[in-house]
Amino acid sequence: MIRLQNKLDFNYGNIKIFSGSSHPGLAQEVAEYLGVSLARRELVKFPNDNIFVRLEESVRGKDVYIINTASAPVNDNIMETLIFCDACRRGSAARITVVMPYMPYGRSDKKDQPRVPITARLMADLIQTAGADRYITVDLHAGQIQGFFSIPGDEVSSFHLLSEYLLEKKLENATIVTNDLGFAKKGRNYAATLDMPLAFMEKRRTSNDAKSEILSIIGDVNDRDVVIVDDEISTGGSLMNTLKAVKDNGARDIYVVCTHGIFVGPALERLKAQPFKEIITTNTVPQMHAKSMLPNLTVLSIGPLIGEVMARVHDGRSVGEMWNE
Repeated sequence: MIRLQNKLDFNYGNIKIFSGSSHPGLAQEVAEYLGVSLARRELVKFPNDNIFVRLEESVRGKDVYIINTASAPVNDNIMETLIFCDACRRGSAARITVVMPYMPYGRSDKKDQPRVPITARLMADLIQTAGADRYITVDLHAGQIQGFFSIPGDEVSSFHLLSEYLLEKKLENATIVTNDLGFAKKGRNYAATLDMPLAFMEKRRTSNDAKSEILSIIGDVNDRDVVIVDDEISTGGSLMNTLKAVKDNGARDIYVVCTHGIFVGPALERLKAQPFKEIITTNTVPQMHAKSMLPNLTVLSIGPLIGEVMARVHDGRSVGEMWNE
């Protein structure tokens, strides 16, 4: 159970929340949850693609939060966030927290072949160098990315939000399915909370473009509803493979649950053409276009959750208490 309070005690100077251009709707939702107004700023992209940020309110001695997710155009939004940080630092903000619900380059978290970068580490370095004192994000692709930062931060989990929604559906005779073994641990959390058995795909990657093939299904899906859980859906290729595998093995209604509905390239057309009962995601990235194309898409707002975490960080209260941890 998530314990939301939406209370600000202003123990760390006044709070200032700035919205980048990537997800103003989410930023506004967070501000409304906290009972404050978004701080005024000027954002300009010049004809030469240079980005200009000017803060139209003083941040001197303030606790500043910059809300900007990594939706497309990803690199523009990253650069905008870094410039925001520099502007706040030079404006003498007391503390700067980057709120990036979807952290980019999370899949590049290790050197798994010769002569490749660890771009997730580079992202952490850039955010720190730009002047951030803290970060808040949602469901990193890999937990070890937290170790790339030398500043404190909070990785917020959408698990409670998504699992509580599934509990309300009262699914019977259903199985939790994960796309691969790497998500098995989180899949077990869903299975335990929802009191469902767990199955997962054994697969292998065939190239650097993330193509994969299913080797086998470990677990039983025959004549059962299936809830496929994952951290994100990008092009939907892996999901299509999982869908075919569970259908070939006798699955009935199929639900899809993910934190980050990125839906790039052919993803929306693929999802629209398949017989999913429901696709459930959050608004860590904007979902207006996806919602217009997928009538079976349910978008759960992460705004109150992020707002509550920000309130607790601002006041110096425990974030873990939200889940009785």
